[in-house]
Amino acid sequence: MTDTPTKPASSRQSERMIRVDQAGEYGAVRIYAGQMAVMGNRAPHAGEVAHMAEQEAEHRARFDAMIAERGVRPTLLQPVWSVAGYALGAATALIGPEAAMACTAAIETEIDKHYTDQIEELGDEDPELGGVIRQFRDEEREHRDAAFAAGAEKAPAYPLLYHAIRFGCRAAIKLSERI
Repeated sequence: MTDTPTKPASSRQSERMIRVDQAGEYGAVRIYAGQMAVMGNRAPHAGEVAHMAEQEAEHRARFDAMIAERGVRPTLLQPVWSVAGYALGAATALIGPEAAMACTAAIETEIDKHYTDQIEELGDEDPELGGVIRQFRDEEREHRDAAFAAGAEKAPAYPLLYHAIRFGCRAAIKLSERI
């Protein structure tokens, strides 16, 4: 029986974080693609959604690069997140612009918590990753605040929609960390 070398805990921790964060940013890009496909460029808040989508694409590109640079295995669930993200974006946009904003508010609320937890968990172990997560968390907070300012809470069945999306986001995070 040969001993297989194992990576240090901090390295496994960083890999898990990169894997789940890349999956989340990939899902966000797909959500905004679904919203824009339904809303088009002239719907209320379309400019804000397009700006958020651009930032999410930048976030995804950064995590894609980190996956390549560090040899991290991406989540095997990416095809699921592609379809689910696009469907969630399209469905909320079909309900109306406020529902699309409620989707953003719910997801970004959960991502703020997720990124903050990661920053605390990471400590000083991986300064590069910590800096990226901190920057992206701040931008996600801006998205959340913009969504609330744009009327997220006016969406039909807002409490149900908001909490269901947050629950789904938490489940996606847990699954993507490991699978």
